[in-house]
Amino acid sequence: MLVATLAACGGELEAASPRRAESAPLLAALADPAGPATGDLRSGRLPAARARLEASLASDPDTIAALNDLAVSYSMEERFDAARQLLDEVLTRGGAREQQAALVNLGELYAVDGYLTAAHAHLASAKAIDASRPEPAYALALLADARGDRAGAAAALREALESDRSGAARRELAFLYPEERLHLDALVADAMGDATTADARWRELARGRFQALAQAAQRHLEEP
Repeated sequence: MLVATLAACGGELEAASPRRAESAPLLAALADPAGPATGDLRSGRLPAARARLEASLASDPDTIAALNDLAVSYSMEERFDAARQLLDEVLTRGGAREQQAALVNLGELYAVDGYLTAAHAHLASAKAIDASRPEPAYALALLADARGDRAGAAAALREALESDRSGAARRELAFLYPEERLHLDALVADAMGDATTADARWRELARGRFQALAQAAQRHLEEP
């Protein structure tokens, strides 16, 4: 089954999904942030990352963390249908940690497509698997802020930061678009009382390509 899934995902490139006004991309979660492909993923060397991940799966098809991270590499190329196929496989075969990462990543894909209610449902399911992990809370904070729920965003971010006091989990996140990182950096800077950094990040995000995120940034710039 895995071989067939990988073969199907390795076909022609998809047309990029049209970005709707409601599109509010969040973040991606790596199931193996210390894995051999992580450096390539973070540096944008996606063919190299894919080759490493596919080699890992070829040698051991039960390395489900690699399957999740391969899906992230497809998402970074906007091959969203291929990514969903792999993430569905992770949900079927993975353990709790892999399933949680897959649910976060599926939530990301729904948010990219503008289906924010579905995104929230997936992130809430991810959090329910293990509330001590900060990744779903970070994503929920971004989603709430994009929807104009500043109180909800602040509460989710406090929870994430409390679970991630060293910032290690935040450093291990992946981002499909630079606006996602800007959004999280701005929220964290606000929470830390770093008004100068927050203001710079909000101003940059307000000029970004995603209308929902630009509007969220403008709200922060206009409101005390």
